[in-house]
Amino acid sequence: MSVKENSIEVYRLLAGAESAAHGKPIQQIHFHEVGDMDAVADIVGVCMLMEELAPSIVYASPINVGSGFVKCAHGTLPVPAPATAHLLRGVPTYSSGPNSELCTPTGAALLKHFVKSHGNMPMMSMEKIGCGMGKKDFDELNCIRAFYGELGPAESEGPVEGDVVELSCNLDDMTPEAVAFAQQLIHDEGALDIYTAPVVMKKGRMGTSFTCLCRAADKEKMAALIFKHTSTLGIKEYQCRRYTLARKSVLVETELGSVGVKISSGYGAAKSKPEFEDIAKIATEKGISLDQATALVKLGNG
Repeated sequence: MSVKENSIEVYRLLAGAESAAHGKPIQQIHFHEVGDMDAVADIVGVCMLMEELAPSIVYASPINVGSGFVKCAHGTLPVPAPATAHLLRGVPTYSSGPNSELCTPTGAALLKHFVKSHGNMPMMSMEKIGCGMGKKDFDELNCIRAFYGELGPAESEGPVEGDVVELSCNLDDMTPEAVAFAQQLIHDEGALDIYTAPVVMKKGRMGTSFTCLCRAADKEKMAALIFKHTSTLGIKEYQCRRYTLARKSVLVETELGSVGVKISSGYGAAKSKPEFEDIAKIATEKGISLDQATALVKLGNG
C-alpha cells in the first residue's frame, strides 16, 4: 500500500473507534486531537517510514496503556481512553508504571494497522536499532525501541531448537474455498506453518484436519483466529519441540535475471533452493517449463 493509502486506513480505524465510543455513524464523527496537524504529521510520517523500510511483517510487545485519567476535548477520561480501548481489542495489553496515558488513539491505530503479532521478540538477526524518547519524565525510562532485521538465526549461527505450539481441529462443514481462505489469512497473521489433510470423522463424514504451528507467545491470537475463520467449536493444543536449519536468502545474478536463493545448513546437511516466484517469472517470460527454467538458472550460475 502507498503512504496515502496507509494513512487513510489508519484514519479509517480512528473514525471507527470514535464512532463506537460516541455511538454515532462515522459520517458524524469530528476529529479533535487526532485531527491536529501534529497528529497528521505523526501518522503520515510513520506511513512514510514503513514504506521506506518495507518490512515483510511487524511484531510488537504487549502494549502498556498506562493508568489514571487523561484530559482531552471530551473532558477527563479514564486510561485507556474509550477510542484507544476500542482499537486495542484483541491486542495483548497491560497497565503498569506511571499514572499517565502511555498509548494514545493515534498510537493504537498505527499499531492495529501495521502490527501482525504481539508477544516476545521472535528469533531474528538484528541489523538496525532505533530509539525514540518521550517528552514526559517518569521514574522509568520513557522510550520506545524498534529492531529491524531478518527473522531466524544469524548467518553465522548453526541449527536451532525451539518450543512451538501446534493447534489443531477437525472440520466437516466448510467448503474447500472457505478452508483455503482461513488457511491463508491465519498464515499471513504470523503462523509458522499451516497445513490441512483429509480425514474421516464420526458417522463416516469426510472432513479436513486443520493444523496451525505457531510460537507459544502467539497461541492465544492464533486460536482466536481459528475460531473466527473456521466452523470449529474446539481446538486441541500440543507443545512441540522444533529443530530448524540455519537459513539465509541471497540474490544471485544469472543470464536470465536476478534469482533469490534460499540457503540452509546444519546437522550435517546443506541445501539450496531458488525462489519459486523468480523461477516462475523466468519460465513465463521465456515461454518454457519450470524444470527448464530451473536448469537454465543452475547452468547460468555455474
